[in-house]
Amino acid sequence: MAALRIVFMGTPAFAALALKALVDAGHDVIAVYSQPPRPKGRGMDTQKSPVHLLAEEQGIAVRTPVSLRNADEIATFQALNADVAVVAAYGLILPKGVLDAPRYGCLNIHASLLPRWRGAAPIQRAIMAGDKETGVTIMHMEERLDTGPTLLKGSMPIGQDMNAGALHDALAEIGARLICTALDQLPGGLKPVPQPAEGVTYAAKITKEECRIDWRRSAAELDRHIRGLSPTPGAYIQIQGERLTILAAEIVPSQSGTPGTTLDDRLTIACGESALRPTLVKRAGKRAMSTDEMLRGFAVPKGTALS
Repeated sequence: MAALRIVFMGTPAFAALALKALVDAGHDVIAVYSQPPRPKGRGMDTQKSPVHLLAEEQGIAVRTPVSLRNADEIATFQALNADVAVVAAYGLILPKGVLDAPRYGCLNIHASLLPRWRGAAPIQRAIMAGDKETGVTIMHMEERLDTGPTLLKGSMPIGQDMNAGALHDALAEIGARLICTALDQLPGGLKPVPQPAEGVTYAAKITKEECRIDWRRSAAELDRHIRGLSPTPGAYIQIQGERLTILAAEIVPSQSGTPGTTLDDRLTIACGESALRPTLVKRAGKRAMSTDEMLRGFAVPKGTALS
């Protein structure tokens, strides 16, 4: 089959890997849509998204509308005469006029095994829920959120110590490979499979409030919570008037005490069940470091109450 005329729509690093795979496979990516550049970092400098930067490196035209719902934006998209749109963590809702414009529709690279974990944060939620397996689904998009028929799936186990960053990278590779396979089978080589009504779960966006650790929960739950939020946005506590982000921890099953209280001078912290000892932490404005390294210059005595 001749190279497809593709519009790519994505924003973060997860999507950039898929875009690179499509370019390397020889497809004709005629345009890229990405979120507008926004202020980021300590200096709040305006930064382009990973997809935007990659598209520019490849000489592909980039559009960054704040919405696709107005008539002019829809008409601009339709005028591209794309064979297919590939969507990966784009961040904007696609109206019907956009969904129906490409010859073969819009295909979404979704980082879960649909119908489990529809929504914004499937990678984090899978770890936080204690799932043993996850994967990537290539889905034909509909107007409703992540409800369209599935075309291809690729699965992988979630390692006992895996955090969201590591799982993100592994799923990005699977997604890049699967979307190339899917496009190789257009048209007619893929059989759409409707999603079952059973097993639907929703991966709500991570809120700032839930990043704060609640020590009343069990150590096993908090271990998953920390891994699901690592490396970003990061689970955190307040300690001696300072915010401390916990990036990794180990369960200490034989110890217990008042939840949120340190049980020794090595930052072993009592949970609702068992205890947890952070192993990788980050103080505000500083680099990530081992807990032992931090404690050499920032002592936390036994019996300290954390919040």
